[in-house]
Order: sequence, then structure tokens, then C-alpha cells
Amino acid sequence: MAKTITDPEQHKKRMQSIKSHVDKRIAKAQEDKGTFVLLTGNGKGKSSSALGMVARALGHGMKIGVVQFLKGEWNTGEIDFFKKQDGIQWEIMPAGFTWETQNRESDIASSKQAWGKAADMLADPSIDLVVLDELTYLLHYEYLDEDPVLQALMNRPESQHLVVTGRGASDALIELADTVSEIKEVKHAFKRGIKAQKGLEF
Repeated sequence: MAKTITDPEQHKKRMQSIKSHVDKRIAKAQEDKGTFVLLTGNGKGKSSSALGMVARALGHGMKIGVVQFLKGEWNTGEIDFFKKQDGIQWEIMPAGFTWETQNRESDIASSKQAWGKAADMLADPSIDLVVLDELTYLLHYEYLDEDPVLQALMNRPESQHLVVTGRGASDALIELADTVSEIKEVKHAFKRGIKAQKGLEF
């Protein structure tokens, strides 16, 4: 962390220098295209961040597609809220968490079914933002072949934005993404015996 500058004139000069640097970078960044954001890491907040972008996009009147992998029939506040909004298509993989089904063949079938809906969204130029929540798990467990998934991500309409979430993102996904945030867990209430709380976790 930079040393705090208490002298008003020195502070002003430093802020002017920073502003000049930022302004130059903004002036260079003039490309207007669909952006791929990858949210990974073992910390809490990846899906929440993605859904914050969904809310932002809805505020701009954009059309959105969301596919939630591994969520199953778990009722959450965001599903109840967003499904009431116009301009959003919301799909949920039917099987839910892998440790609930305990059946690899069934998980693969459910994954392929949900991916089919995601692939349709990625091919639809009328959808401005696609969110693929927890997609990384399906690739990690090899429920889906990664190469066709990467091809679909790369071949989506040029103006379409994409957000992918999940732990353990592959090197290929990280390389392909335009923006990557790794969310680190420092500590979590669950490990202190506090159950999932309405409004925070679901």
C-alpha cells in the first residue's frame, strides 16, 4: 500500500498524476464489444456478483439469459425476484448438487441438458448478457467436454456479454476471459457453525 501523503499540495499533485494516467488509459480503451467476465476462487460472492450485473443490465433495458448449474430445486430469493422481471430467461439444471444425486450418469445427462439451453443463449444475438452460474464445476468433473464449450463461448455474438462463475476455473477459461476475478475466502460463517442465512446465502 502506498504511503499516506498528508501535505495538501503533494496530495493534489499525486492525485493529478493518477488522474492523468487513468484518463490516458480510458482514452485508449475505445473498443466496444461483448466482454467475458470470469468469477472464480473459493470465496463467497461469485454468484452474487454475477447477479448484481444482471440487475444492472436489467436497469439498462437489456435482454438477459441465466443458466444455473448445480442449484437444483433449491429455492432462493434471487430466483423468486428475477423471474418476475421482464427481459430475462432463467434456466436451472434439474439435478442439483452432485452429492445429492450420487449418480454420475444422471449428472452428465442433466449437465448436457442444461448446457443445451446455455448454448442456445450463446448463439442468440438478441440476448445482451448471458450468465452461466457454476459452469466451472461441470468442466472440472468432466460432465461436459471442454472444447465444444470453449468454442461456443468464443463464437457467441460479438456484442454479447458473458459472465461465468465457479471454483477452480481451468487455465483455458482464464486465458479466454477478458476480466478474471479470483475471490478468496478469509473465513466463512458456516465453518463457525452458522447455517445459511436467508437474504445472504439464498
